[in-house]
Amino acid sequence: MSERTTMTLAEIEALSARVLAASGTAPANAGPVARSIMRAEADGVHSHGLFRLPTYAEHVRVGKVDGAAVPRLETVGAAGTRVDAATGFAHPAISLGIASLATQARAQGIAGLAVTNSYNCGVVGHHVEDIAQAGLVALAFVNAPRSMAPWGGKVPVFGTNPMAFAFPRPDGDPLVIDQSSSKIARSEIQMHERAGKPIPTGWAIDADGRPTTDAKAAMAGSVLPFGEYKGYGIALMVDLLAGALTGACLSHEANSFLSAADGPPRTGQFFIAIDAARFGGTDFMARAEHMFAKVLAQPGVHLPGDRRKAKRREHAARGVEVPAALVAQLERLALA
Repeated sequence: MSERTTMTLAEIEALSARVLAASGTAPANAGPVARSIMRAEADGVHSHGLFRLPTYAEHVRVGKVDGAAVPRLETVGAAGTRVDAATGFAHPAISLGIASLATQARAQGIAGLAVTNSYNCGVVGHHVEDIAQAGLVALAFVNAPRSMAPWGGKVPVFGTNPMAFAFPRPDGDPLVIDQSSSKIARSEIQMHERAGKPIPTGWAIDADGRPTTDAKAAMAGSVLPFGEYKGYGIALMVDLLAGALTGACLSHEANSFLSAADGPPRTGQFFIAIDAARFGGTDFMARAEHMFAKVLAQPGVHLPGDRRKAKRREHAARGVEVPAALVAQLERLALA
């Protein structure tokens, strides 16, 4: 087993900020990305945490993502906001747009935010969680470069195209549902490939359309949609909302998040915020809590996101175990 070291969440965020700064990322952009990496590690979503940081830094250095980009916001009506990420990181663009989205949702009852020309946005659930912390119901749709074939095919057309939903709760963190349209995030397969480990049956097919447990063959082939044709349908829907609707690249047009070759991915994110009290009355949260209690009354059942919240508490108290080799690599990058 590879050697591991324990880092506090504050140390993870600080190291991430240093690596991004050394690569040429402006402080206004490095901060939100570093916080996203820390939050991913806190929740145990390691595929979106420090594992991604060397790639982020390399992509800034070669210009695949503009580390100095300044996102541009425009309102497109009483209930619409559009932010052009200007081929920079998605995180600062989304943060800029969320304030306007929340204001418009409270004024109109419902509002939308389109983010275009952006890069990987990290854990999608964190963005909707931030919106729900303000008492709003939130949905997000995010497209990604192609890695998944339509059900029945073998040539990738769609990304893993995640979507997320958050519902506010009166005395705790929001309920968050965050899932990709695929059986598994492609970065999970990439982690298996780098570790030389096989992947479970049912995650992917190879370039010839055959089921495979070889992570390298899976990376050259296609991840599979969850629920077969149902996941394919959701991937298509997400691509239309996050790509076509925002003016960003569709999945099949976007350059890879993984390779330093080619230009910026120019992917998109689309958010909806709802002031639920306008539609369901002021007791909407109490009614939801009654339903949650019914669900949790059954032994062995938990609410979506509960395991991530448990990890968050554990890691806040004890720190996160991180591969020592990765930490050493990041420390070198921070001094570059």
